[in-house]
Amino acid sequence: MGKNILKGVFLVGLGATSYGMLATMVKLSYKEGYTTAEVTSSQILLGIVGMLLINLFQKKRNGDTQVKATNKDKLHLIIAGTSTGFTSVFYYLSVIYIPVSMGIVLLMQTVWMGVVLESLLTKTLPSARKIVAVIIVLIGTAMATNLLNTNEIPDWRGIVLGLLAAAAFTATMFASNRIAVHLSSSKRSLYFLYGGAVIVLTYTAFTWTGNYNIDIFIKYGLVLALFGTIIPPLLLNTGFPLTGIGLGSIVSSLELPVSVTMAFVLLHEKVTAVQWTGIALIIAAVVIMNIGNRNKSGNYEYI
Repeated sequence: MGKNILKGVFLVGLGATSYGMLATMVKLSYKEGYTTAEVTSSQILLGIVGMLLINLFQKKRNGDTQVKATNKDKLHLIIAGTSTGFTSVFYYLSVIYIPVSMGIVLLMQTVWMGVVLESLLTKTLPSARKIVAVIIVLIGTAMATNLLNTNEIPDWRGIVLGLLAAAAFTATMFASNRIAVHLSSSKRSLYFLYGGAVIVLTYTAFTWTGNYNIDIFIKYGLVLALFGTIIPPLLLNTGFPLTGIGLGSIVSSLELPVSVTMAFVLLHEKVTAVQWTGIALIIAAVVIMNIGNRNKSGNYEYI
């Protein structure tokens, strides 16, 4: 049992670490002149190709034993998957205007947004523990985004886009844990990607200037697809049943310090002691919210 939990912690941690690399890779691609449309479209198209290959391999290995998706399942997953497309577009646009370290902090607002959404859907008030966690997140966010330093007011466009990304990611988290959960993770991920592709390709079409640098597919698209679309969902959905949603959520918060550290090392972004303290508070809030939660379910999809 202990070995299974340790294995789950390793898989979830590795998946979260993969997610933590994304924004820094995107920022590096921007420095080389690639656009948000090129980055998001290359990532999702290569992600679909990768997930198709995984599904074909599983079908060949398992034969007719796999549960087949009904047309209703496919439609619901594709509709829900549009939230993953919005997450990518909003998140990758936000880091044009604000540092990566701030972008990931804003994305972590899913902690309190999830509490609010759950409360609205269930029509019940959140527990005292969750309310305390939300307050800690808000305090930590004010510190981590440098809002306490009035001399460095962040670009409002980045803040708004970052919060929109968090709202879209919150919708993704809820949908991925509730829609067609009887299907395999890879099959659900594929239809989620189809939905995300609708949003990403629509954005690409509307912002197209007549030029599209196809080099993005090899230079950054493949890396982003692997570490943002293909590998993490498989690792997280394998690891969460072993750790439980509580421990798994705590371990997955590694995405935050990994993302900030990547930005600090590769992009040379300045991260103050106050910001690190704020980041620590957000992680503490995740721990408080999930400690003692023994629910063994958890499915995660992301672009």
